[in-house]
Amino acid sequence: MEGRKTPEGRKTATPTGHRRAPFASGLVALTLLLVASVTAGLAMGSVHVPAGQVWGMVTHALGADWPESDWSRARETIVLDVRAPRVLLGAVTGAGLAVVGTALQALVRNPLAEPYLLGVSSGASLGAVSVIVFGVSFLGPLSLSGAAFAGALGALVLVYATARTAGRITSTRLVLSGVAIAAVLTAVLDLLLLTTDRGNEARAVLAWTLGGLGGVDWGTLWLPAMAVLLGIGALLVQSRNLNLLLAGEEAASTMGLDVARFRARMFVLLSLITGVLVAAAGPIGFVGLMLPHMVRLFVGGDHRRVLPTAALAGGVFLVWADIAARTVAAPLEIPVGVLTALCGGPFFLWLMRRDARRGTERGVA
Repeated sequence: MEGRKTPEGRKTATPTGHRRAPFASGLVALTLLLVASVTAGLAMGSVHVPAGQVWGMVTHALGADWPESDWSRARETIVLDVRAPRVLLGAVTGAGLAVVGTALQALVRNPLAEPYLLGVSSGASLGAVSVIVFGVSFLGPLSLSGAAFAGALGALVLVYATARTAGRITSTRLVLSGVAIAAVLTAVLDLLLLTTDRGNEARAVLAWTLGGLGGVDWGTLWLPAMAVLLGIGALLVQSRNLNLLLAGEEAASTMGLDVARFRARMFVLLSLITGVLVAAAGPIGFVGLMLPHMVRLFVGGDHRRVLPTAALAGGVFLVWADIAARTVAAPLEIPVGVLTALCGGPFFLWLMRRDARRGTERGVA
């Protein structure tokens, strides 16, 4: 516990220690909630599997001695080969989108910034679909993710350049630029699907553009998982610089930050994470908008706290969104991107209304 000396020489505790304990306990609670959510994701579905059997299958697969298996081979296949990659992809994708949204909001100093709203996901989708339609394989199995990364980066740079006028970016201009560019990119994507000769692939891609976690297996899960883990680590290292940007570009430059170079590096990193996630799960919107704002209500604005908390909260949120997508209308499966949009759309409207009200109050003052 940190403290300061009184004139009598005694140490008194500062609030820092009191703040760290709730933050650490909050991370532990979120981690346990994520484990419980993953367990629920493995257990729930058209075939219900008790939680005890789920953990028995998992520990048995990891090599632990299990007295006697009281589950069928079919159930083990459902849990370990069908549900497990899907649930883990949901946790990884939710965590990745949440931290990308957190970092974007700091980089462009806009509370409405989010990969889906800014057209970054649309750019990644167009890049990935182009690879599928034209059959390009310049990077082998990484071609899809590579093209999605290039599309995401191109869209992000274009939106930022379009929205920036006289060195400033307003919330309205940024959102309008993102919506306009996303509309153009989506139109090009639809044109590709309509003109392609691969009818079966076009239908599969059309379903993928709604966002979903069903097309993953153990052989493809490693890439998004590695991208998100490395991305979170890199963002945590740069959390101090993200904090500096909250005070404005001039203040950050005064503190020794090369804003242009730092922003360019971060754009590349965030585009890489977004591209890999879109290639794996399709464009899933509003996770990067909602979770950072919710997390800041509890841990404040310091990115050293916001980033890990948002990652865990994003994983929990998307795992439960996928559970709902699989169970609400069973046997019909709802694309998880549809459910996140149903949650995120009203949240976006609330943010717009809140910011407009704050602007009016400042104008009156």
